[in-house]
Amino acid sequence: MTRPDGARLLTSTKNPRVRAASDLRERRERDRTGRSLVDGGRELARALSGGARVLEVFVDAARLTAEGEAAVEAARRTGAAIVEVAEPVLDRLAYGDRSEGVVAVIEIPDLALDSLRLPSEPLVVVLEGVEKPGNLGAVLRSADGAGADAVIAADPRTDLFNPNTIRASLGTIFTVPFAAGPGAEVRARLAEAGVRAVAARVDAGLLYTDVDLRGGVAIVLGSEADGLSDAWAGGDSVTVRLPMLGAADSLNVSIAAGVLLYEARRQRDSDSHGRGT
Repeated sequence: MTRPDGARLLTSTKNPRVRAASDLRERRERDRTGRSLVDGGRELARALSGGARVLEVFVDAARLTAEGEAAVEAARRTGAAIVEVAEPVLDRLAYGDRSEGVVAVIEIPDLALDSLRLPSEPLVVVLEGVEKPGNLGAVLRSADGAGADAVIAADPRTDLFNPNTIRASLGTIFTVPFAAGPGAEVRARLAEAGVRAVAARVDAGLLYTDVDLRGGVAIVLGSEADGLSDAWAGGDSVTVRLPMLGAADSLNVSIAAGVLLYEARRQRDSDSHGRGT
């Protein structure tokens, strides 16, 4: 990567610009500023393709991959500030051990339910009370892979654009339609769109393979600690279980989401083939 004319390599972690970005590692600062960090070239590229506003990009040119360099140049074309930094500075901003030489500051996208546009007969994932950013990111990645039309966080217990969520999702948090809101509003929005709720519960009578997951369907999963609340029981909701044949009584929420999403994908694809489409 060519350093812009007149640009100075930042070497101090105490530089005000670096400290402001580093503060975004804390939820309080993300909530205050409406900004977050994107770590990695692939994640930055997906943020850009998803329409996120990238404000500045910190780059360690010595570790920058070809994918990262392309993402940085794409960010530059949108008007983002490109800041070249020394290795210790980027290490202050980056997450985990997989450093790709690039960390960006973005504006957190709008997550309002009202802005979510669903197609006819959508496949939706609802996560109630999600607590762990890594699990949310993994669910988003599965939703992307299975071709889900949206992911909705109902009554979330974490800040949804935690950098760990972004990293765990491999940037698909920017490419899968994503919204959040109170549980009652989420249920009303789904009912308004004619979407049936299929809720995963360990005590359900029906196996997940015995339920029709075609048409407008929301796969609903509960929190890691408490499972799914009774708000999703009764009414038009159908409850299903995944068979547990060992000592544990449930799967990790991201694994359960993957199983249910791909069963829905199988049924929906079989239905399309049966109709000759």
